[in-house]
Amino acid sequence: MRAAVLTRFGAPLSVREVPDPEAGGGEVVVEVLAACVPPYAGEVFGGERNYPLVPPVVPGVGGVGRIVHVGPDATRLRAGDLVWCDCTVRSRDDALAPDITLQGWSSRGEGGARLARYLHDGSFAELMRVPTENVFPLPAAAGEDPARWAALSVHTIAYGGLLAGGLAAGETLLVSGATGNLGSSAVAIALAMGAGRVVAPGRNRAALGLLADRFGPRVCPVPLTGDETVDRTAMSAAGGGPVDMVMDLLPPGAPSSVVRVAAMTVREYGRVVLMGGVGMLGGEDLALPYPWIMRNSVTVRGQWMYPRTANVGIIRLLASGALDLAPERVRTFGLDAVNDAVAYAASHSGPFDRTVLVPVATVRPPGR
Repeated sequence: MRAAVLTRFGAPLSVREVPDPEAGGGEVVVEVLAACVPPYAGEVFGGERNYPLVPPVVPGVGGVGRIVHVGPDATRLRAGDLVWCDCTVRSRDDALAPDITLQGWSSRGEGGARLARYLHDGSFAELMRVPTENVFPLPAAAGEDPARWAALSVHTIAYGGLLAGGLAAGETLLVSGATGNLGSSAVAIALAMGAGRVVAPGRNRAALGLLADRFGPRVCPVPLTGDETVDRTAMSAAGGGPVDMVMDLLPPGAPSSVVRVAAMTVREYGRVVLMGGVGMLGGEDLALPYPWIMRNSVTVRGQWMYPRTANVGIIRLLASGALDLAPERVRTFGLDAVNDAVAYAASHSGPFDRTVLVPVATVRPPGR
């Protein structure tokens, strides 16, 4: 098969012939139809993000595909099924605290690194080997536009954070980082889940306008000034009442002060979910006042990725039409243009911009 290979950090991806993957017990082989290229992929491949990938490696964060081969323990999946391949792989020998690797992308700790050495390669290839439990059937409608459904790699993360915070219908959510690729997804999903209001702070006024235009009065954009007192007052006022939950999705380059100001808008007994990358490349740590957390009974929790069941939930939201993929701007690239795709993704990182690699499909013209 053909695949895009990261041979070393700082070098362009190399498209070459590599051996076809073979499925063992508990695994399937999938023909990859579409895989999202994250806006920060160039930072990963350039070594700036210091991800624990070990070249040579086929990168990629899950994708939409068709099953080519199933292992003997699969009872419902069949060759030819259209499926979503979740990149979040968990070890099977510790149900309470499994080691985790993001197949073809990242890992956590030594256990995750061991898992990554076995499930080494991701979705930037014609074929991919995936654990059976990481494959989820898609509705037939997804087969009409697999590239659009590849946005599951973004939406599932945001959905996982909303589940972690227990967002309930009618509640007010504040999304810190709302104007980004991932944060805008959280805004859309929260509304699909029945949020009464979503406060969307950010510096990019054009992106804030896009969110307001798309979702109407349930989204309350807040232009940030950099003045902590002014910004906190503006965010609290935009909520029109108590903020029930704050979700942070800011990237590594954002200062921790922005996270803190957003978090401290939450009401008494409110919840704060941290899913971003702040502090991962250095800088000040997040400092939340102990007395404020304790006396207001605030819950602060981290959430890396999502539970496996989140895949089923987000697919149902999409299949029902509650979460609409139609307005998203999707640009596709064939496998030979993978480096162009990485560059394009970096320069098109705004709300609902999707860059998608299509290893075995016909590339659609730009703008569709």
